[in-house]
Amino acid sequence: MRRQGRRWLAIALAGMLALVVACGGRSPDSATPPDRPDETTSSCHVVSHAKGETCVPSDPQRVVALGNLEYVLALGVQPIGSDDVTSPKAYLKDEVEGITNVGGGNAPSLEKILSLKPDLILGGEYLDLNYRAMSQIAPTVLVPFDYSGEWKRFFREVAIALDRRDQAEQVMAEYDARIEEFQRAMGGAERLSQLDVSIVRVYPDRVNLYLKDSFCGTIVADAGLSRPPSQDLTAAEANALTGNPIQYSISRERLLDADGDVIFLWTYGGNDQLIRQAHSQKARLQTDPLWSQLQAVQQGRVYEVPSYWIGDGPLAANAVLDDLFKYLVED
Repeated sequence: MRRQGRRWLAIALAGMLALVVACGGRSPDSATPPDRPDETTSSCHVVSHAKGETCVPSDPQRVVALGNLEYVLALGVQPIGSDDVTSPKAYLKDEVEGITNVGGGNAPSLEKILSLKPDLILGGEYLDLNYRAMSQIAPTVLVPFDYSGEWKRFFREVAIALDRRDQAEQVMAEYDARIEEFQRAMGGAERLSQLDVSIVRVYPDRVNLYLKDSFCGTIVADAGLSRPPSQDLTAAEANALTGNPIQYSISRERLLDADGDVIFLWTYGGNDQLIRQAHSQKARLQTDPLWSQLQAVQQGRVYEVPSYWIGDGPLAANAVLDDLFKYLVED
């Protein structure tokens, strides 16, 4: 029976891919799906996205979430498949049980997705997805996403696709209320504006500063906290200067640019070897005489935080906000 099932799946996938290639003689990644959505269909709503327009079921029950698992979960939707379940972030571990892994590395498996019989495929445009093939399996929406500081807009567009605008507004209202609570606990805008928060990431081979339009940078900005001049760059300014909208590397000679009244620091690696290398780099940094000259180091105000500081969703945003309460209010 299993062999017959795999054979059926292979035949179905081959047929689907053949249909994709045959449609209009277009390339597999052509932006417009073969059929325009019927805007008069009451059981679906038209969503404009990075690849055109798609008529999405009004209440999808079998969602495959690609590159946006946290956003979908935050809206109260439990997807049937995702590319982000093999090594979930600590705060998501209890949420991913029962979600099928459809592969990762920015290239999920079409075969696995087809086998799940989804009624909606929802992903980020930045992923390496064969949109035309995906849209033959189920209605597919790809939300544009250029950098992590756009997480609020991305969340709103995911909510539109899932027809959960009210839920998104509630999630963001709760986030805003926590921001206001933090500001009150800190004594108001004047005190907040006098506290420079530096954000540092240690890679296996370099040290980077995270800027105001990074994911964590937007939360620090929402909280009313200031940034050191070296990190007070918008995405457009940073892109023009460094080619990256949210971070840039500093040399040892520029280590003073990492200083602030407070430093939040983390290491991260995509596998065990990179993690070990990043920790070794952090150890070298912390024994460097220039590091010991930083004001935050001398004041004992360097706080190591988890990698959700480079997240990009409302759940991670609240986790970052938890750290601001923990280290700044309770300090």
